[in-house]
Amino acid sequence: MKKIAILIVEDHPIFRMGIKDMIDHEPDMQVCGEAEDVDTAIDQIQSLKPDLVIVDLSLKNSTGVDLIKEIHDRFPSCAALVLSMHDESLHAERCLQAGAKGYIMKQEASESVVEAIRNIMAGHIHVSRKIMNHLLTIYQNQPATAHESPLKRISDRELQIFRLIGLGLSSKQIAVQLNLSIKTVGTYQERIKEKLNLKTARELLRHAVIWVETGHMDPFDRL
Repeated sequence: MKKIAILIVEDHPIFRMGIKDMIDHEPDMQVCGEAEDVDTAIDQIQSLKPDLVIVDLSLKNSTGVDLIKEIHDRFPSCAALVLSMHDESLHAERCLQAGAKGYIMKQEASESVVEAIRNIMAGHIHVSRKIMNHLLTIYQNQPATAHESPLKRISDRELQIFRLIGLGLSSKQIAVQLNLSIKTVGTYQERIKEKLNLKTARELLRHAVIWVETGHMDPFDRL
């Protein structure tokens, strides 16, 4: 029986090792490769031709969303499963729109990753019941919840920059990390402020730091 070939893209070696051990214990699965960044992952996909890629959203010099889009566009026979510490209510829908077939929170990995792989390889989408209900609500054209996060108003790149601001990076540091000009970073910051109804750079920094540190959207309830 041909085993499901899986590539793990994760920049934390210990967590990567744990996921690998879990998968390799399954009789119908095997980890065929590992990567820490998007460029290495693309090379591995081209050479190893995995059936499924497990992707972390926070990678060196890029984001998992960028990799998911690359996989969706260039390797349509390869499925992507997101395994992330980031809030699923904010990120899961973005990842599915980018082409992912599933989304799991890292704290649920030991219970869900094998089930998710099997569901995806069977042709299904794998997300939590909470996210599935949200998607069904959208599909049925029902009004969105009044408490929906304002961060859903901003683009993937804007969210990436918002996170880096919250981590304490300066505009110059963000520009270097994302290979952008400082002027372009400034433009993104102005767009973020406009979409989140923030007036000053100080407000932008404060809200970004709170979001990064708490992992939830409560500070935005009154925006």
